[in-house]
Amino acid sequence: MSGVIVIDPPKAELRDVDALAGFGVATVSEAMGRTGLLGTDIRPVQQGVRVAGTAVTVLSWPGDNLMIHAAVEQCGEGDILVVTTTSPCTDGLFGELFATALKQRGVRGVVLSTGIRDTQELREMGFAAWSRAVSSQGTVKATGGSVNVPIAIDGQVIRPGDVILADDDGVVVVPRERARETAEKSEAREAKEAATRAAFLDGQLGLDRYGLRETLKNLGVQYKTHEEYAGESS
Repeated sequence: MSGVIVIDPPKAELRDVDALAGFGVATVSEAMGRTGLLGTDIRPVQQGVRVAGTAVTVLSWPGDNLMIHAAVEQCGEGDILVVTTTSPCTDGLFGELFATALKQRGVRGVVLSTGIRDTQELREMGFAAWSRAVSSQGTVKATGGSVNVPIAIDGQVIRPGDVILADDDGVVVVPRERARETAEKSEAREAKEAATRAAFLDGQLGLDRYGLRETLKNLGVQYKTHEEYAGESS
């Protein structure tokens, strides 16, 4: 497998990345029309951590982490490393030594569609990580691949420089051209949710706030007493 290492791809503005970091993955996905979410089986190795950064992408051969070594050189302040393989792989392609090198370069975290290891050490050093599996299985460094090319994880295309946002709920990708717009829409959505939260704390029901009683009526959903329902069922 031959490959390519792309140097200095375009990136989202860091101010927009940091603005998106103020919102949860669910809020940002909703702000983009319920899009951008990576698969539900990519989970954090820690809890209570949210990071956002610009993607440095890696396409590797299964069981081979050579291209992660190549990608470290392309990583810098504010980046998030995103790794996938040419076919499914759960081997532990990434661990504490990689995290040490990336943290020194200002990288904010890693997302892998593969396995990860040294999870206790990653938590202790405060390096944020999301992966599909945890595996102690080692790898080789023998096959070419690519860095900073478009990749796909669970049907979502991730280009170098796109924004990656990750928290306890999962991972979402925001196209770099939509970063500022999505941050603005996320802020508006949070304001709307704050008003709804206040209404719920005041006792209002979602049925009334969202006008759902009429929806139920239009769908033919009926209210019946227990006796009415029991009589129909007997």
